[in-house]
Amino acid sequence: MESARLQRGGTAVRFLEFYDHDTGGYLAMSLVAKSSKARIKLVQMKRIAVLGCTGSIGRQCLQVVDALPGRFEVVSMAAGTNTALVAEQVQRHQPRVVSVGTERAAKELRSALESGRSANGQQLPEILFGPEGIERVATHPEADIVLSAAVGVVGLPATYKAILLGKHIALANKEVLVAAGELVMAAVEQNGVSLLPVDSEHNAIHQCLRGGQRGEVKRLVLTASGGPFRKTPVWELNNVTPEQALAHPNWKMGQRITIDSATLMNKGFEVIEARWLFGMPLEKIQVVIHPQSTVHSMVEYVDGSILAQLGPTDMRMPIQYALTYPDRLASNECALDWSALQRLDFEEVPVGKFPCLELAREALRQGGLLPCALNAADEVAIAAFLERRLAFLGIAKTIEGVLRRMPRASLSSIDDLLAADAEARRLATEEIERQCSAARFAG
Repeated sequence: MESARLQRGGTAVRFLEFYDHDTGGYLAMSLVAKSSKARIKLVQMKRIAVLGCTGSIGRQCLQVVDALPGRFEVVSMAAGTNTALVAEQVQRHQPRVVSVGTERAAKELRSALESGRSANGQQLPEILFGPEGIERVATHPEADIVLSAAVGVVGLPATYKAILLGKHIALANKEVLVAAGELVMAAVEQNGVSLLPVDSEHNAIHQCLRGGQRGEVKRLVLTASGGPFRKTPVWELNNVTPEQALAHPNWKMGQRITIDSATLMNKGFEVIEARWLFGMPLEKIQVVIHPQSTVHSMVEYVDGSILAQLGPTDMRMPIQYALTYPDRLASNECALDWSALQRLDFEEVPVGKFPCLELAREALRQGGLLPCALNAADEVAIAAFLERRLAFLGIAKTIEGVLRRMPRASLSSIDDLLAADAEARRLATEEIERQCSAARFAG
């Protein structure tokens, strides 16, 4: 049994932690003393592995953990190369294992933690790096749930291995289902684990589906803000700059997902994810533009009823939902400002203006290696656009060229996926160079 004390505002909270042999989990008994009164509450403590702890979702996940003392313990963490932030997070959350992207970053992290250890007396965690390190984080024997928020395919093998070992998943990484949806969901079913979506749109649909039976669903409706170019004429899009594309009207996100929002590829990815998450055929998944981003998504039932999930643009809400499901807890101070909500607008996606959305639908129709290639080509093309080597409309052209050239084959293993990812990146590099050469010749 272990004891910990936390000062929260004017309230002293002490937690007694012990192992429950009946459930195989840890319980935290909190004794809250305030104004000479005491309350005792027994709660199930969840132990979390965080993949992508220094990214936007990872940082907000740790905020949720801090807001719910005694509910969670972070047992392992994985990051890229932001060792300064990782060191701060390790000192606060004291995980057993931490992994970073490179051996150099691991050395920097060890040095930073050793220099601070004399001041706080904390024991150093096991420090790892690279693909083996992130897999060790995801499969930590004490972890009950894995928050999968690492950017790119780097987090996919580790997340898949965690599922095979019976870990529950809070999924924020799009690549896991976009590139390997069939493989991943088969593993989820075979191992009896839950996969809860953190992405705001799928999280909204998950909540709305609790209001009826799956056989009663007519369609899923994913909402899209329309991004920064919702009102921009098509003929002006080829000249937009990275700065303009990164100026999202509603959300503060990483660079890639912000550009994906500008091209609507993010909605294409979400269509693919929804197909695998909820077992819905493509024809029952619709995308509509909703500029306010207040209605995160909707479910229409066969009787004509539509359930919608509304909330502020704050990712702590879906993160907390995924971590605490099936419970709902008050903590994060997120609330919709009804006084500022004066209108809700919806409109169809303009035909032909956002070709990336249709490319994603076509990749899903054909299946096999194409969804994986779609994701890889998109990542390479966005990097070229941000480096000003590729025009905005060249992103879709690059992806289209890669999909046309990719082999038509089935996806039967993670090794197949990684090979397809590498091939698609090679083809995308060729497509970009071809476009750059054509632009130089025309100039």
